[in-house]
Amino acid sequence: MITTQAACLAAALLLDARLGEPDLLWRRLPHPAVLMGRAVGWLDRSWNQGKAHRIKGVAALVLLVAGALALGAAIEALPLGWLWSTLGAAVLLAQKSLCEHVAAVAAALRQGLPEGRRAVAMIVGRDTSAMDAPAIARGAIESAAENLSDGIVAPAFWYLLLGLPGILAYKIVNTADSMIGYRTPRHEAFGWAAARFDDLLNLVPARLTALAITALWSLWGAGRDIVAEAGRHRSPNAGWPEAAASRALGIALSGPRSYDGRMRDYPFVNPAGRREIGAAEIEASVRLLWRVWGLLFGLSLLIALLGPALR
Repeated sequence: MITTQAACLAAALLLDARLGEPDLLWRRLPHPAVLMGRAVGWLDRSWNQGKAHRIKGVAALVLLVAGALALGAAIEALPLGWLWSTLGAAVLLAQKSLCEHVAAVAAALRQGLPEGRRAVAMIVGRDTSAMDAPAIARGAIESAAENLSDGIVAPAFWYLLLGLPGILAYKIVNTADSMIGYRTPRHEAFGWAAARFDDLLNLVPARLTALAITALWSLWGAGRDIVAEAGRHRSPNAGWPEAAASRALGIALSGPRSYDGRMRDYPFVNPAGRREIGAAEIEASVRLLWRVWGLLFGLSLLIALLGPALR
C-alpha cells in the first residue's frame, strides 16, 4: 500500500510543482481549502455558543476529521481511485504557491520598503507598517520555513502514511487551527482541540523538516544548537525548521516583532547569524524550499521503486 502511495505522492509533487494553483480552475470551482474553511466557519458559528465550549470544540474537531477520513476513503474507492488520490494530493500540497508568495516579497522589496511591507503582509500575521528591510526579510523567510513544514512536508508525510484520507484529515485540522486555534476570549476553549491536535500532527513532520535541511546542508555539527533553540521557541513545532533554515542560510531569524501594536521581545534564532539581510536572502530561502522539495520527491520515488523489491 505504501508503495502505491509513494508513487502517487511523487506524481502529486510533480503536478503541484508544475501547475501550482491554476487560476482558470479555481475561478470556476471552490478550492478544497475554501470548502474546509466554510465547514470550520459553520461549526464555529453554530456550536461556539452557550456552555461547554471545550467539549463542543472537541466534538467539532472529531466531526471534521471523521468527515475528511470518510471522504478520502470514498474517493480512493472510486474507479481509478489512485488517479483521484494523486490529483487530490497535488491540490493540497503548496510547494509552487509558497515559493511564488515568498519570491514576491523579494521582488517587492527590491522596489522599495513600502512595496516590501505590502508583500510580506500577505504571508505574515505580525504588524508590517514600520518594518525595515531586515525585518521584512526575516518575516518572509520565517514564513517560508514554517510553511515548508506544515504546507509541504506534513501533508506529504500524512499522505505517504494514510493516502488521501490522511492528507485530507491533516489539512482540515490545519485549517481549523488557523481559524479557531487562538487564545482569544471567543476561541480559547472552542479552538483548544484544534490547536492541540494540529501541534500533535505536526510533531514528527516539523522535526523531519529540520532533519532534511540538516542533511542537505551538512549541519550535523549544529545539531545540538538546533534542538536547543527549537525547544525554546514559542511554538512547539515552528522552531525546528526555523532553527535549521537559519543555519543553512547563515542568518538570524525570529527576534523582536509587533503584533496588534504591541512589541514582543522574542529572542533571535541563530543569534550569531547575519542580521542585515534583504531580498537576496529571501531568494536563497526559495532555493532552500526547492532543495527540500527535491529530497521529498527523490525519497518518494525511491520508496515507490524499491517497495516491490523489498517484499
